[in-house]
Amino acid sequence: MKKIVVSTGAGMSAESGLSTFRDAGGLWDKYPVMEVASAEGFARNPALIHQFYNERRRELMKVEPNQGHKLLVELEKDYDVQIITQNVDNLHERAGSSKVLHLHGELMKIRSMRRDDRIYDLTPDNLETSTETLDKYGDHVRPHIVFFNEDVPNITRAIELAGEADIFVVIGTSLNVYPAASLLHFVKAGTPIYYIDPHPAHVEVPNLTVIAKKATEGVAELLGILSVRG
Repeated sequence: MKKIVVSTGAGMSAESGLSTFRDAGGLWDKYPVMEVASAEGFARNPALIHQFYNERRRELMKVEPNQGHKLLVELEKDYDVQIITQNVDNLHERAGSSKVLHLHGELMKIRSMRRDDRIYDLTPDNLETSTETLDKYGDHVRPHIVFFNEDVPNITRAIELAGEADIFVVIGTSLNVYPAASLLHFVKAGTPIYYIDPHPAHVEVPNLTVIAKKATEGVAELLGILSVRG
C-alpha cells in the first residue's frame, strides 16, 4: 500500500471555525505573541499563558472536524496515511485519522514542568489549568505546547516520514513556519507533491501540483485525482 504523508497547517482547521494565529485578525493581532507563546513569556507571566490556552480549549470544544478532515480519513481506504500537523487541536483525531504526529504540541494535553515525559490528557469536563495545578507527583504543570524558542521534539520523526512518502501533500500552510516548512525538501526525488491552499506561497520544487482552494474543496479535488473509493 502506498504511503501518503500529509502536512497540515492552520488552514486545515480554519473552516471548522477555529481562530488562526497568523492571518489578519488572527490571534497574534489580539495577543502579543511572545507573551503567550514563548518560554520567556511563560517565565514572566505563567498565569496569562494558562488563561490563553484555557480559552483555546474552550473554543476547541465548540467546533467539529470539517469535511476536509473527514476526507483525509477516506484516503485510508486506499493508502497508508500519515498526518503531520502544525495544529495543536485534535480535529484530525476526532475525524478518525489513525496516524497523527503533532509538531507543535497538543492543546488537550499538559505536562509536568519537572519531567517532560510526564504528559497528561485533559477531558471536556476538565479543561482548565492554572499556576496552582499540580500533577499526581505534586509537580506544577504547563501546556503541552512547543513554545517559540523551544526545540521541536517530533521534527526528526517528521523528516523521516517525509522521506518515506510515495505521495506528499501540504494543506493550509503559508510554508513560512520552520522547521515544518522544510519537510518538502526531505521528500524523495520523483515523489508527487500536492499543495492545497487558497493563497499558496511560491514554491519551487519538482513534481508540484498546486490546488488553490480551501482545505475542504482542495482535499475533495485531491481524492478525485487519486481516485479514492467513495
